[in-house]
Amino acid sequence: MPDRVPSDHDAVETHRVPVESVGRTDRPRVTLPDELDFDDGDTVRLALDGDRYHAVVETSLDGEPVISHVADNRRLARERDGTNRLAEWVADSEISLGGSAHLDVVTDGTEYGLRTPGKRVVYTATGGPDSSLSDIARTLDN
Repeated sequence: MPDRVPSDHDAVETHRVPVESVGRTDRPRVTLPDELDFDDGDTVRLALDGDRYHAVVETSLDGEPVISHVADNRRLARERDGTNRLAEWVADSEISLGGSAHLDVVTDGTEYGLRTPGKRVVYTATGGPDSSLSDIARTLDN
């Protein structure tokens, strides 16, 4: 059974991350902290103020790990298809381009949360995937 863990729990590591615009557009992107060791193409579960979605980590032109598209499921995230939930979240929340958000590490390597600073969120931590299932998924992706 998944555990429920609040964003202010000692088990949740929180980082302040910038919310920027991509180039001269109004499309948002979040630059991820280098110390979290993301690789280009990593697919992660990402909650936006508690609502669960999926995202693919990309590398910016500056070589930084970023997320610029958040989708309803893994397939849409990998294909960068469907509604960009990150853009919706920025438009509908108190987050603004040029501002910052809090990135919570729920399950390192697989599950994260972005939230409005000062907002408390309760996450459903499902834990990391079974390593054999991860190996199969990587094989299918390649």
